[in-house]
Amino acid sequence: MKKAFIISLVSLMTVACGPKIPEKIIALSFDDGPNTVTTPKVLDVLAEHDVTASFFVIGNRITEESAQMMKRAVAQGCDVENHSWTHSRMPMLSPEQIAWEIDTTSSVIERYIGVRPTFFRPPYIAVDQKMHDAIDLTFICGEGCEDWVPEISAEERARRVIESAQDGNVILLHDMEGNQNTVDALEIIIPALKEQGFTFVTVPELFEYKGVAPQAHSGIVYTNVFQQE
Repeated sequence: MKKAFIISLVSLMTVACGPKIPEKIIALSFDDGPNTVTTPKVLDVLAEHDVTASFFVIGNRITEESAQMMKRAVAQGCDVENHSWTHSRMPMLSPEQIAWEIDTTSSVIERYIGVRPTFFRPPYIAVDQKMHDAIDLTFICGEGCEDWVPEISAEERARRVIESAQDGNVILLHDMEGNQNTVDALEIIIPALKEQGFTFVTVPELFEYKGVAPQAHSGIVYTNVFQQE
């Protein structure tokens, strides 16, 4: 009887307290996929190191073949978010064109993975008030390392990411086709940040674990979950 009481008490405490939230968390994110060349290599590295990430995809790059990479990402615990349909500079578009870009991309993502995005990364991080008014998603930027520039080595990309890492940050990388230097950089970044005590989560989990409600129409483009403007 006493043993049963103790077990019940421990169970109640576990439910009440919930799972332990890591002290230092950070989110890897990848733009400009999906594709069948680099995206699977990124997913291989994530699986090897048992971490998750967020993928911000371009709608017109989703095909029957590349959509399998989105499905695989979700199966590995990652999420898929919106990076527009054409990767245009959206401040140059009309409100109707902006809405079409976002809604069409979200609908195609939902068709393949069954979940509609809640976050949006603006192409080129080009933003204006018209976009904030038209888009019902939380805007995300991130701490980048110019990893779209071929001349920047894997080691340099890794150095920049590691040096800029902070609790609550989003890391902005690219899984665009042929971006092998970023795949190689991940093999350095992930172990180094784990050694520093970071736990890798998805962008939605970053907000959830830090107790921050994602805001649309706020004018905020988040690089860190604690941003106020």
